[in-house]
Amino acid sequence: MEFLQEHREFRDLVRRVVADEIEPFVDEWEQQGSFPGHRLFAALGSLGLLGLEYDPSYGGQGVDHSFTVIFGEELGRVSCGGVPMAIAVQTDMATPALHRFGSEELKRQYLVPAIKGDMIASIAVTEPDAGSDVAGIKTRARRDGQDWVITGSKLYITNGTQADWLCVLARTSDEGGYRGMSQIVFPTSTPGFHVSRKLDKLGNRSSDTAALSFDEARVPVANTIGEIGRGFQQQMAQFQNERMIAAYMAVGSMEVALSRTAAYLRDRQTFGKPLLENQYIQFRLAELTAEVDLLRHYNYACAEAYIRGEDTTRFATIAKLKAGRLQREVADWCLQFHGGYGYMEETWVSRYFRDSRLLSIGGGADEVMLRILTQIGGYT
Repeated sequence: MEFLQEHREFRDLVRRVVADEIEPFVDEWEQQGSFPGHRLFAALGSLGLLGLEYDPSYGGQGVDHSFTVIFGEELGRVSCGGVPMAIAVQTDMATPALHRFGSEELKRQYLVPAIKGDMIASIAVTEPDAGSDVAGIKTRARRDGQDWVITGSKLYITNGTQADWLCVLARTSDEGGYRGMSQIVFPTSTPGFHVSRKLDKLGNRSSDTAALSFDEARVPVANTIGEIGRGFQQQMAQFQNERMIAAYMAVGSMEVALSRTAAYLRDRQTFGKPLLENQYIQFRLAELTAEVDLLRHYNYACAEAYIRGEDTTRFATIAKLKAGRLQREVADWCLQFHGGYGYMEETWVSRYFRDSRLLSIGGGADEVMLRILTQIGGYT
């Protein structure tokens, strides 16, 4: 992938925004268990960062996917996982289907303010009994005239306590499995909707994650994104955006983690010399850096295919699988090389160790990625 001057200028912009608007507050937001979403998203929206690839008629920038790659890598450099994940939900998980398939009215009412940062969006798919098995969701939207009446619950919803609207996947017919689902824009001010509880997580603590409930909550059928009954297929396409941005962010976070670890090892004296002079440590860091570089360029190949309009399901699945496993490995070695110091709660490396674990679970667990690859490859 070729990066031009405009790409370099964009990378500098995102890095400055991260340094000014996010990084100084990370420790505070981690302690609070949440971040000021509306304030931060408004700042990002004012700079055009929340709709990079979206149509300029809705406030987007209309650029190609190469800018999303840079955006993801730079978000990954934030010294926590929660806030970047929350931003990625807004840009690459909750809004792509609305931009691709939504009606003009829905885009004006919900996509435009999401791009501006005036509204926080969230994606509501996972349920207590249906996570990676999306075909198993039970939340139902029953049609009553010109309304959907929604009943059910959703779990592990990022931005769940702050969201102004949700992209809800619900059953809209009695067909089983992946058939008969629809995506619905759901305003959280709707009567019958409740945040059941905010969840206490191992990592990504600055990101608010919630359990949600719907009790005969009524929204217009006109809030359906795309075609009624095609929600599963639309959500599968939306998942590819989620998995790509996750892999891009992982590269940025691993790059910073390895750099910070090397800096620590240069200063840390043991047996009369810096730890980094130990050849085994040098070799291990070199190996991990090489693995990160391979993932980076695999990501670039994926992005180029996406720009060409190709189906990137295989690319995105492999990138997500590799990113999750490699990030776990990098986090483990960074912690190991920091020793007892890294095990302390106040250090960045302990936070990174906790936060990194989610990538092999969220957005489709490793095992689901492998199942997709076996199906694509005809190994079943």
